[in-house]
Amino acid sequence: MSETGFKYSILASGSSGNSFYLETPKKKLLVDAGLSGKKITSLLAEINRKPEDLDAILITHEHSDHIHGVGVLARKYGMDLYANEKTWQAMENSKYLGKVDSSQKHIFEMGKTKTFGDIDIESFGVSHDAVAPQFYRFMKDDKSFVLLTDTGYVSDRMAGIVENADGYLIESNHDVEIFMSRILCLATQNNESLSDLGHLSNEDGAEAMIRTFGKTALRKSTWVFI
Repeated sequence: MSETGFKYSILASGSSGNSFYLETPKKKLLVDAGLSGKKITSLLAEINRKPEDLDAILITHEHSDHIHGVGVLARKYGMDLYANEKTWQAMENSKYLGKVDSSQKHIFEMGKTKTFGDIDIESFGVSHDAVAPQFYRFMKDDKSFVLLTDTGYVSDRMAGIVENADGYLIESNHDVEIFMSRILCLATQNNESLSDLGHLSNEDGAEAMIRTFGKTALRKSTWVFI
């Protein structure tokens, strides 16, 4: 790795668990650990990395598919944990976090920027059915990368925060027409995915690319959709 770059890997994505790895020459970070500690360790091994080398885990929100392994990893390997205050309160009432030493718990409030060694990270709020969900923009040496998965829509405010990045990882996970074709079945379910507090549809994801980021960004940026 060059001294001016960063690397990332999507360790897991989906309802069974989410975890994202990002590395610079000086820092190794996870965003979320939504699978068991054993599974996260195995996924890191697939990219020749070890959990004991992690400096921190940044937490987006308190849903189990984002925090399942956070407590286990923190107790075993001692890395720092970062989340906003409302998310900490929600996690401490869940069965997944367990007891974590207070020295490992850190506040990363929404709309703030923190420096981790050689990388600056900005948090921003999203529209999702959690107490205070936030995602992150990673900035280093005039380059930036945006992680944006669990959101029901991209607001003008959010668009202004994440525009002009060099890379984007965005989740859009359903086709509305196919989804609606199952309406008789879905009528008896809590249909979160089609709400503004769920996840982007494929159509909304494409529209967000064009409306939010424009043709210039579409040409110059790297896009990963999951």
